[in-house]
Amino acid sequence: MKISDYAVKNYQFTLVIFLMVIALGVTTILNMPRSEDPELHAPQFPIVVVYPGTSPKDMEELIAEPLEREISELEDLKRINTTISDGVVVIFVEYTYESDVDEKYSELVREVNALRSELPANIASLEVRKFTPSDVNIIQIALVSESASREVLKKYAENLQDQLEQIKQLKKVDIHGLPDPVVRVDLRLDKMAQARIPLDAVVGSLQSEIANIPGGNLNAGTKSFNIKTSGNYRTTNEVRQTIVYSANGRNITLGDIADVYSSFEDEAHITRLNGYRSVFITAAQKSGENITKTQKVYTPVIEKFKSSLPANIDLVHHFDQANNVNKRLGGLGVDFAIAILLVAITLLPLGQRAAIIVMISIPLSLAIGIVLMNAMGYSLNQLSIVGLVVALGLLVDDSIVVVENIERWLREGHSRLEATLKATQQIGIAVIGCTATLIIAFLPLVFLPEGAGEFIRSLPMGVITSVLASMVVSLTIIPFLSSRLLKETHGHPDGNLFMRGLKKLIHGSYARLLDKALDKPWWTVGVAVLISVGSRQLFPVIGVSLFPASEKPQFLVEITTPLQSNLDYTDSVTRQVETELAQREEVQYYATNV
Repeated sequence: MKISDYAVKNYQFTLVIFLMVIALGVTTILNMPRSEDPELHAPQFPIVVVYPGTSPKDMEELIAEPLEREISELEDLKRINTTISDGVVVIFVEYTYESDVDEKYSELVREVNALRSELPANIASLEVRKFTPSDVNIIQIALVSESASREVLKKYAENLQDQLEQIKQLKKVDIHGLPDPVVRVDLRLDKMAQARIPLDAVVGSLQSEIANIPGGNLNAGTKSFNIKTSGNYRTTNEVRQTIVYSANGRNITLGDIADVYSSFEDEAHITRLNGYRSVFITAAQKSGENITKTQKVYTPVIEKFKSSLPANIDLVHHFDQANNVNKRLGGLGVDFAIAILLVAITLLPLGQRAAIIVMISIPLSLAIGIVLMNAMGYSLNQLSIVGLVVALGLLVDDSIVVVENIERWLREGHSRLEATLKATQQIGIAVIGCTATLIIAFLPLVFLPEGAGEFIRSLPMGVITSVLASMVVSLTIIPFLSSRLLKETHGHPDGNLFMRGLKKLIHGSYARLLDKALDKPWWTVGVAVLISVGSRQLFPVIGVSLFPASEKPQFLVEITTPLQSNLDYTDSVTRQVETELAQREEVQYYATNV
């Protein structure tokens, strides 16, 4: 073949390309994006409307139905799912998967905003949300303490949050399990009655002030009033000094008739780690980043912060997605080493030099395959790594065929150059055909539709790019190396000691079985059909699924209590599950969210 002739005759150019490919492959492996799962870009958007105090029936009539009518007129719409509860409507809008995500999001926001004037004016919030694949948290850290106050936990949690937000590879650094701070006002009704101050005057004075602090509750006897604020109060004392009424030339401040103090909202989200009170800090990774490199940046920050904590607060880094990714890459490295070792053993009949040449094709083909994957926008994730592992068993096929054929021509007395050129030309079409067959076998996975196809596509692409690379290597680099490294003379026409032993073994076993199979073709076909049909009966035993069960050493326990169950009841049920988990030695961490 011309490409093989060119690679052999222009060996200086081939050598330079060979070294460049190795350097490019190593650089790509070290720098290409890494994540646990492939990124999906599904055109699906939830619309969340909050209207406190409204019944589900009113939410349906006033909000859900007008929005659904407007949205249903949009193009490329696949389905609309609506969930309605007290004061909340969630409308999940899904477009056909081929739709442009950004375009459809902008279109949906435009339509919802156009309808805003027709909805109730006092809606608390109306939001069209857009989720990106990189929004998934890659780390979760717990600040654990049974004795530290909320104020202290808040201080340290926000400190860690600030430090993690300074890492450019991270985003969405959030704190969970810590109620928002509020200002509480407990009115003293006896003093209000003495000064003849109406309750409406106090509420109106607070709401008319400009406040930069979180709102809170105003408690008057058995009643509680929500206060919304939006301005520049900076301290609780400033709230206390607010003038709420004037009588007889005297200004009466809020502090004169009420107790004003900083507090936290009523607990609505409980978090624990291994049964102990805690606050969780989570962070996601920006799109296109290398999670292994990101881990090297945030780990020192977390360790340094842990050393600064007081004795009654412990930091536990109980979830780190980078560990799963690194474990899979480590598994690929082990498989890579095993593949090279097996090739060395398998090719002993061809000689040490032939084995070395074929072994070189493994890392070279993988390097080219990874470069091609990176160029096409794929990352190193659990599925692409599986594809590369599958490809390890296919990479050496072409190279073995080419090297063995060159060795055969050498044993017939041809020179290295002549044997290389003629052997490669003779086998070239067969190598291309074999590669095409392998690629066709994986093409159906490439063309799977919608989310399942996009999720799994990096697996077949890992195989296809690596197999294509192995074909190119077997027709260029392998002939070049063979023309330079293989011996021209052989001591025995039937090969070395290993080759002669292998031929003897084949003629003594496989050759006899093959002769019998050819003598009785109908029996042979019958046995093959019987085995094929019999193997189908194993499907119910083995089971069938698109994706295998997760290999992660973690699982999710979801507890659903009856409707109208309060937080305390749900928490008590959760503690029963925690008690069971605590008794199992194999469970290292269990994080609870109630």
